[in-house]
Amino acid sequence: MSAPARAFTARHIQLLRALIAAAAALMITFSSDHSAPVGLAVFSGFVFVTALVQILAAWLVLPAGSRWSSILQAAFGLIAGMVSGIPMWRTDDLFFVVVVTWALLTGGIELLAGIRARRTADPLARDAITVGAFGILLAGALLLIPAGFLQEYTIDKAGTFVLSGIILGVGLFGGYAAIVAVFLGIAGLTPRRADAVADPAAVAGDDAPDTAQSATPTSAELGGDR
Repeated sequence: MSAPARAFTARHIQLLRALIAAAAALMITFSSDHSAPVGLAVFSGFVFVTALVQILAAWLVLPAGSRWSSILQAAFGLIAGMVSGIPMWRTDDLFFVVVVTWALLTGGIELLAGIRARRTADPLARDAITVGAFGILLAGALLLIPAGFLQEYTIDKAGTFVLSGIILGVGLFGGYAAIVAVFLGIAGLTPRRADAVADPAAVAGDDAPDTAQSATPTSAELGGDR
């Protein structure tokens, strides 16, 4: 008898992470306020729930030798979520410090884990490398925003507005979340070659009775009933 299929797989982890990232991207996109309190509130929820999913992945999905990356990412995510979750600490400087640090650490860990997984022909290695690279790119883009950046611009019949560094930073985080959501969503819904290959043990088990039956001589072959 073939072993029962796992109810929770790496595909489910990807889809859960995609949903969380999509929720963060939507909250940033449809919010007219891109201030540090709003950005950190969304970021806090995003990294905290993502950390819980990574803990779930380490517990239910990943083999013993591959759990270190998810555990480390979850630990940094929980710390970043708790720090950014304190309302009185939500300043512009804290947004850049926390988000850049989190993106560099978790992105670097996921990138390294993906590179190591390629050596074992892990089908999820490419996804880990890509998402890790997205995190490092987010950190680099945030570091390029000048401190205290302010730029006035005018829209005809609308008025004069001010574009600040925190608005750019929160917008970049929203864009990162949207890209990750789309990428992981596609990755989680795309059939993999491994999914189409049947379990060799199950196939052997299913074929065994037929083989045994065909190998057993019939009564006619033994000269019995004719």
